[in-house]
Amino acid sequence: LNNALKKSVDDSYNMISVDGDTSTNDLVLLLANGCGGNTEIKEKNEEYYLFKKALHLVNLFLAQEIVKDGEGAKKFIAVKVSGAASKKDARLLSKSVITSNLVKTAFFGEDANWGRILAAMGYSGANFNPTGVSINFHNGSHSIMLMQEGTPLQFDEELALKILKENEITVELVLKEGTGEATAWGCDLSYEYVRINGDYRS
Repeated sequence: LNNALKKSVDDSYNMISVDGDTSTNDLVLLLANGCGGNTEIKEKNEEYYLFKKALHLVNLFLAQEIVKDGEGAKKFIAVKVSGAASKKDARLLSKSVITSNLVKTAFFGEDANWGRILAAMGYSGANFNPTGVSINFHNGSHSIMLMQEGTPLQFDEELALKILKENEITVELVLKEGTGEATAWGCDLSYEYVRINGDYRS
């Protein structure tokens, strides 16, 4: 259980951000009481990998629901990184972008601000050449390229606004460093978030 859970948590709960603050009582528990009467899985066989896959699907769903339930959240945002030098770098990049308050507020304001995204990538701790970065926004039915291999592009502001008005948006960051890839999930930062936390009394 521990082995399957650890890998899944790394790519689900540990890749989300509502406001960048991790509570001291945030934790993930996986319990097995044996009441199912099934044969215990003691090795990494076919049954183990089927269980591991199913467990990860559940964890991904629950992690994304945490984001969607974020205080004052209006938009659900996925940041997908590909072409990073390593999986570690891809994770650093995607998590840095989705945690950035300036990126979050840009999405709340429906502003296609690629500069804030590139800045968050820059302080992520990952090694990459910014001249190889391409940035694309899409919402399933529409897509717009903001930067191609380090060059900012002229883009259709109306199309960008149409994408940013959607409740679910994907940011694709394509690098030219290697094969590392990762996805992080988060939400925007709204006036409602400030009101809820400003009114809160301990």
